[in-house]
Amino acid sequence: MNLIIIGVTVLVSVYAFYNVKLFDFLRFSPYDINHRNEGWRFLSYGFVHAGWLHLLVNMWVLYSFGDIVERVFKLHYGVKGLFYYLFFYVGGILFSVLFDFGKYKDNVYYSAVGASGAVSAVVFSSILIYPVGRIYLFPVPFTIPSWLFGILYLAYMVYMQKHGNDNIGHSAHFWGAVFGMALTLALIPGTWHNFFFQLGF
Repeated sequence: MNLIIIGVTVLVSVYAFYNVKLFDFLRFSPYDINHRNEGWRFLSYGFVHAGWLHLLVNMWVLYSFGDIVERVFKLHYGVKGLFYYLFFYVGGILFSVLFDFGKYKDNVYYSAVGASGAVSAVVFSSILIYPVGRIYLFPVPFTIPSWLFGILYLAYMVYMQKHGNDNIGHSAHFWGAVFGMALTLALIPGTWHNFFFQLGF
C-alpha cells in the first residue's frame, strides 16, 4: 500500500508540474473550500507538490518510514491492516490542514500543496513504534536516530512556516505529527510501553 501511495503521488505530482490548470484545481485553498464548496481540496492537495525537491524529499521520507508502519498494521489487523494504513495516511492529509482551514478560510490568497502532513503522521508513528531505528539523510555521511530525525524535521518545518514563502503547508507537519502519534496509540496496543522499553526506560 505504501508503494501504491508513493506511485500515485509521483504520477499526479509530475503531471501537475506541467499542467497549471490541474495544479490549481488540486491545491489546498481554504477560501475555495469555504466559499465555493470545493471540498475535494481537503485531500487532493496531498498529491501535488511545489517542485521536484519537495516531491522527492516527501516520497523518500515516506518510503523510509512508511514500511514499518504498514507492517505493524498488518501484524495487528491482517489484510485489513492495509486499509488501516490507507485510512491512516488519508486521515493525515485531512487532519493536518484543519487548523489552516479555520485560519485562512476567508483569505483568497492562501494556498498550500504537498503530502507533508500525512508524511509527518507516518514519520512520528514510526518513531513511536521503533524509536531506535536509524535513517541515512543525504548528504550527512552517517545515519542518525529516527527520533532525532523527527525532531529536526519538525524544527525545520516550524522555521519554514515562519520564514518560508513557497506554497508548502509547513504548519501541517505539526498537526500531522499529532494525528500520527494519537492514532498510533489508539490503534496499536502497547505502543507507549514498547516505546519506553526500547529506549531503556
